[in-house]
Amino acid sequence: MTAKNVKIAHLSSVHPPGDIRIFHKECVSLAKHWNVYLVVPNCDNEISKGVEYVNVQKKGKGRLMRMISTTKAVYHKALELDADIYHIHDPELLPYALKLVRKGKKVIYDVHEDVPKQIMDKHWIPKLFRGVVSSLFKRYEHYVSARLTGIISVTPIICERFRSVNGHVELVANYPLLEEGLNLNHQEGIKVPRQICYIGGLFPTRGIKELVQALEQVDATLVLAGTFSPESFEAEVKQLPGWKKVNFLGHVGRQEIMNALTSSQLGVVTLHPTRSYVEALPIKLFEYMSAGIPVLASDFPMWRDIIDSAKCGVYADPLNPTDLAKQIDYLLSNPELSLEMGENGLKAFHETYNWSVEETKLIAFYQQMCAAL
Repeated sequence: MTAKNVKIAHLSSVHPPGDIRIFHKECVSLAKHWNVYLVVPNCDNEISKGVEYVNVQKKGKGRLMRMISTTKAVYHKALELDADIYHIHDPELLPYALKLVRKGKKVIYDVHEDVPKQIMDKHWIPKLFRGVVSSLFKRYEHYVSARLTGIISVTPIICERFRSVNGHVELVANYPLLEEGLNLNHQEGIKVPRQICYIGGLFPTRGIKELVQALEQVDATLVLAGTFSPESFEAEVKQLPGWKKVNFLGHVGRQEIMNALTSSQLGVVTLHPTRSYVEALPIKLFEYMSAGIPVLASDFPMWRDIIDSAKCGVYADPLNPTDLAKQIDYLLSNPELSLEMGENGLKAFHETYNWSVEETKLIAFYQQMCAAL
């Protein structure tokens, strides 16, 4: 079978049509070589960057309805496509991945996060049941994964777990697109004195409260971009004295994010030490590096190794506002050192931590799959 005749279908019942990893990175990269379809809810049936979107109607409201109805709709649309290789992106699609395998299809499971560990921190699951739910899901995930054609994941630790059940596992990290880093560094921006930034989800475990508390102890302003959840947490954070030093942008587009990055002197990613975060590789860490600004990160072993090897920032206890304030003041009070760290991070981004490096691994992984068609 020639490359131009191979049909690849990426499936998601959860992610938006323009998801960065799924569409802009994986699908666009694969479309340079094969016919690629992306089946997602509520998209336009169009071809974008060589990728053909296939719409499914999102059924009902709420998590349960999505897991029951939307996943089924994605599966039926996948069957209509009759692709050669299916690439699923959501754990809730695992039952349908098994159905596709039983129909003789090649199926890849893209493990974006360590779900069993995430379950242990899910607030909507009663604490009493989290351990049981986590264990049962892990057993089921391994059962299905052992029968799939291959596994792709975003961190070495997750990959190692799946190698115990599947012989075809590839690490494809979620590093930023190289062109986005180039765009950032061509952006004309004036640094705002003693301005720092945080960009991402504004949840309690993301360290937002502690970061705002740190502002009470340091001469700095914080540009905050993202959406709070839950609303009660937003109200709690806005009552803190440090909030008066926050420039809250809310949910903004890419241009506003670029403006925040290029005008700041420091990027913050101080997530709490939850089971899943400690072993994660947050894309924001690498986006700050791609913007040429130093990083203040949580003091986790894997993050410490990256920052130390690249010499691109500092780390602190994310639960200690005083420690956060100390590190913020240290970098802002040493502009030459901060500049050097920013340049080091940018160099590491260009050499190692960008999507073009991961794209090569993804293409090679698919070439192995296609060779067996």
